[in-house]
Amino acid sequence: MRAGRPLRVVLAEDSVLLRDGLVGLLGRCGHEVVAAVGDAEALVAAVEKHAPDVVVTDVRMPPGFQDEGLHAAVRLRQERPTLPVLVLSQYVQRRYAAELLDSGDGTGVGYLLKDRVGQVEEFVEALGEVADGGTVVDPEVVRQLLRRRRDPLERLTPREREVLALIAQGRSNSAIARELVVSEAAVGKHISGILMKLDLPPADETHRRVLAVLAYLRA
Repeated sequence: MRAGRPLRVVLAEDSVLLRDGLVGLLGRCGHEVVAAVGDAEALVAAVEKHAPDVVVTDVRMPPGFQDEGLHAAVRLRQERPTLPVLVLSQYVQRRYAAELLDSGDGTGVGYLLKDRVGQVEEFVEALGEVADGGTVVDPEVVRQLLRRRRDPLERLTPREREVLALIAQGRSNSAIARELVVSEAAVGKHISGILMKLDLPPADETHRRVLAVLAYLRA
């Protein structure tokens, strides 16, 4: 099967079997995989070297197997707003998914879930659409992003919600510790978790606490 114009593809996937399978699939469809890599650092280097027509990347990659691939994709789009990027992943990484979909002018980007791509043709057509400047997003990705925007606090544990409510009242860490009968170190840990889960931008902690309170008040 051939699909649309031939594309030069940089592929990033840490699973050797899946990576080799995608290389073969894309080759049979008339596309050229100019680089097939297994980590985010190599992905960035390959894009710089080959200037591909489109990037296909997984989310979880070495060394941390967290969101390295998606984070790299966001960085690449920041540096090259017109670079088409298709994320093909097993799950939705909401922290960077919205940022990726908003990058550039919002075109030439896609996010598909591996277990929801029903047919080879579906994947190849999505790749071509992204390469041509289209936007392809799995409905499950949309659902999760919309849910997050409706309730930014849903990721917090009940204890973290208690701590955030006390922060909103203007309590200090020591006052919160006394109120909840825990150590200040435990309060600090909860606050770190809150700031991380709310995906607040890097800043000094005082400013981030204010942003967290605003998120609490909007929820």
